Amino acid sequence: MFEAVKVGFGEYMGGFYSTLVPTTKSMYEFIARGLARSIVWAPSGMVDAAEDMLSSWQRNDTDSAATKPAKLPVIIVAMARDYTPTGRDFTRQITESMPVVIPGDAKERHFGLRTIAGDIRAQVAIFADNEPTARSIAAQFCLFLDAMPNRRFHAQYTFAGATTDWPVQIESPDSPVVSVQTGLKNVVIMVVDLTLKAEIPLFDAPNPGDLNNDGKGVPGTIDPPGYKALAEVGISKAGVL
Repeated sequence: MFEAVKVGFGEYMGGFYSTLVPTTKSMYEFIARGLARSIVWAPSGMVDAAEDMLSSWQRNDTDSAATKPAKLPVIIVAMARDYTPTGRDFTRQITESMPVVIPGDAKERHFGLRTIAGDIRAQVAIFADNEPTARSIAAQFCLFLDAMPNRRFHAQYTFAGATTDWPVQIESPDSPVVSVQTGLKNVVIMVVDLTLKAEIPLFDAPNPGDLNNDGKGVPGTIDPPGYKALAEVGISKAGVL
């Protein structure tokens, strides 16, 4: 369920890449190279072992030539494997299932909904072969974060054939850029730490054998039935003795 946040953040980083303005010679090549070969996901968790991450990137064949080293600059994005419930100053979790009809569901079924509100740590690591390039990319990323429309993005979740967008908020657009010192020569590394405030839906439907279903789907499949809805309430006037 957290994969949707990762996909959404990847699209967010693509939006940043499209706004980059080259200010150094290296950046012209970086922008011309294309998103897929300029911003990549870390193969594991957070950017704690920057040298290992760069070595992994350099083993990639970015130009379909096994003997040609990977180019710099590159942005490597990572997400932590831990998880923290979001504080109530941002949002609240829905802890008990409530009835909903998902917008876009042609069958208008009634499902249950709970939500998880969680903090997900992310890091954006910028690797370059010179300081002006690394600093420029980092500064432009901070500028991108500061724009009001960019302080959040959406993660998409699909249930019963209907897709809904759920917000993910950047906790603070004022994240500092930290220079990472390593034993690598001619490599400058700058890292931005972010906390993503995600609202994640948990939809539920009748299980196989549950008679409380509306017959509009097959229990236990990706096209489940909804819960029976109250169709009519009859009220009669009681006699008075």
